[in-house]
This record gives sequence, structure tokens and C-alpha cells, in this order.
Amino acid sequence: MKDQLETTANAGKFLDPFVTADGSARATVPLSDPQTLWFNTGTLCNITCANCYIDSSPVNDALVYLTLEEVSEYLDQLQARNWGVAEIGFTGGEPFMNPQIIAMLETALARGYRALVLTNAMRPMMRPRVMAGLVDLQARFGDRLVLRVSLDHWSAEHHDAERGRGGFDKTLAGMRWLRDAGISMAVAGRTIWGEGEAEARAAYARLFAAEGFEIDAMNPGACVLFPEMDTSIDVPEITTACWGILGKSPDMVMCASSRMVVKRKGADRPAVLACTLLPYDPQFELGTTLAEAERDVALNHPHCAKFCVLGGASCSA
Repeated sequence: MKDQLETTANAGKFLDPFVTADGSARATVPLSDPQTLWFNTGTLCNITCANCYIDSSPVNDALVYLTLEEVSEYLDQLQARNWGVAEIGFTGGEPFMNPQIIAMLETALARGYRALVLTNAMRPMMRPRVMAGLVDLQARFGDRLVLRVSLDHWSAEHHDAERGRGGFDKTLAGMRWLRDAGISMAVAGRTIWGEGEAEARAAYARLFAAEGFEIDAMNPGACVLFPEMDTSIDVPEITTACWGILGKSPDMVMCASSRMVVKRKGADRPAVLACTLLPYDPQFELGTTLAEAERDVALNHPHCAKFCVLGGASCSA
């Protein structure tokens, strides 16, 4: 498991949830505008990537499969708490490895939510039972179902360096099936190869046009480009004064609008986390209910600064 806590570059920082290394008040973020409730369906994945922030692999079951019953219970809590969430997100691991994923999607969609699935669009998605389920959901719920496909780069060379030889072609084959089935797609890529964002988006746009994919590469919600989450890089701590200095506000940070449900191996029931990016850091576990998860989140991790506040990243559209 990756060490997501202190690194040499950030020695002495991100130790106290209330104050930074220089004694300043650490910034916190309230759950001010809930928009997305995420479910991590399990960390098992059909592939092992070179750099996966959650260490998903064919053998990592640190986060076990959620069940339909557990997902439904949290959807009941959403209604009771009146969060106003519009979108239910499903991530992993590879969500289509969870045997109940189609039923989970159907339940979320039937309740009126949008459903977003993060997938590599490879073999687990391309099983006949899953394909039939997706076709049925698209026919019934249309564009409220979106699959965000992990296409790390617009070239096979860089994508395969991250996800394994032949991965680019397999993912494109899955995307072509989604295109032909009329299922809405988005893409998640990475910005780790030294090219500028404009250059990357233009190249993605050329690929999408050539393949007939109806994905707007210039739209950050449709083509999400994530920076690398490298904890070996020295990053500043975010203090309460930073909001004014940076011209930003707490409601712009991901944990102001989302929470994630996971189930740890051996746990009696799922837990609610503050952040989709920090599934193994205990300080970001807020309890077992949505009511407990309504408390403020201290920005006490390098990812909070580099990825969310300074990078302005979001896992939702």
C-alpha cells in the first residue's frame, strides 16, 4: 500500500489537523453544496497500472465489493438528509468487476440521479451480461448514464506505458462499442508527459473526431485531465489566509461537494470518507453514516494542496 502520509519532501508538514508547521490555522472545508455521492465498488481491478493512486490490482481487495443493499441504504440516507445530490458516482478498482454493478446503477438511476461510472472499458465491461445491462439502462435512462473512460493519453505509447501493452487498443475497442450502443462517454486522462493542456486537448480532439466519439475535448467536464498525485513533491500547506491570497474559497474544493462510501476488508459495515483520493488515510474517514460525514474536513494532506486547492481538480463534472 502506498504511503499517503508524510514524505521527505514534506517533512514536518501535514501533521496537525488544526495548525500548519509554522503555527498558522489550517484551512478547513465544510460540506457546503453536496453534488456527488461516490461509491467505491471495490479495489479489485483487471489490470495493474504503473501508478494507481488507490493501488487497484487483480489481488488488492483492501476495499471489498459493496453490495446493492449497502448502496441502497446510503441512497435512503441521502433522501433523509436532504443533501440535494444530483449525481451518484461509481469508482474502483474496476466497477464492472463488482457482480452487482448493473443493479446498483439501475437503483441510482431509478431514483432520479445521474450515474457516472469510472471504467477502463476493458474486459469486465465487455462481458455479455454487462453489455446487455448497459444497453438496457441506456434505453431506459438515456444520457443520465455516463461512463468516464480512463484513457491516460491520446497515444498508445504513453497510455500503454501506464496501463500495460495493448491496453490502448482494448480500451478503444470498448469505447467503440459504447459509441455504437449510444451510451454517453467522457474521458479521464493524465498530464504527466510534459505537454501543455492546450496541446493535449487538441490531440484528444483529433482522436475523438477520427473515432466518431461525441466527447468535447475542450470541455474539462467531458475530458478531465488529472495531474500526477506525487507525494514526493514539496507543496505548501493551506492556511485560512490562503483563501484570500489565492482568490479561492472553500466551496471550490472537492470535499465541499462530495463524499465517498467504501467498505474495508473485515469491516462490519461501510464507512464514509471525505475524499475519493485518500481511501487509506484514517483522518479522512468521517464515520459510517452520512450524518456523521457532514462535519468539516481539515486540509491536512499534500493532495489537498497540490491536487485540489492549487490544481483545482474535481472528480465530478
